[in-house]
Amino acid sequence: MVPKLSVLVPAYNEASTIEALVEKVLGLDIDLEVVIVNDGSTDDTLEIAERLAADDRVKVVSYDRNRGKGAAIREGIGHVSGKFVIIQDADLEYDPNDYAAILREFEDPDVSVVYGSRRTMKSNPMSSLSFFMGGVTLTLITNILYRTGITDEPTCYKAFRTELLKSLPLKCEGFEFCPEVTAKVAKRGIRIREVPIHYYPRLKSEGKKIRAYHWFEAVGTLLSERFRKD
Repeated sequence: MVPKLSVLVPAYNEASTIEALVEKVLGLDIDLEVVIVNDGSTDDTLEIAERLAADDRVKVVSYDRNRGKGAAIREGIGHVSGKFVIIQDADLEYDPNDYAAILREFEDPDVSVVYGSRRTMKSNPMSSLSFFMGGVTLTLITNILYRTGITDEPTCYKAFRTELLKSLPLKCEGFEFCPEVTAKVAKRGIRIREVPIHYYPRLKSEGKKIRAYHWFEAVGTLLSERFRKD
């Protein structure tokens, strides 16, 4: 039986959170599978993932060296079998209980892409000012370049009809997955639907991996994709 939802989890050194995250996902009343891609972790992430794979809803893909989040997602896409795919970080910043609201949007046959927006859930705490402003400016640049009208471009919760995601010629290696996939969807004229989601930001000391230079990489990706002829 084909699962309704594939949860794609790229993971690099997330031993402290991945078990709690996956158990949360598996506890949902949703027909799903979890595809964990161990991105060359040097901690116990792989061992924990393999233990979680005792549940037949969990698949584990692994490679020896760290290649980046985008490369892990591209690898994982080849292993998903659900009707829909959502990207899920291996930490606890996002709440899998929000999947239900995201999936409801796909009841409209014209909807192919749904993003979870942290900005439209007013109760969410703000992360550091620099991180918050980085997200706001990336969203603004996206809307200017692609006329998308979205509120949260760099959100982790990006969900797709699987056939669409598999059709996109992604080349990303790192965190530029977000702007690249947004750009390719927008260039096809596909409207991105958004729903409010919960968000619990973590600090750099707690394992957050985004750095200032990733903002410049994201802007460069948005610009290059805008003028690239696919």
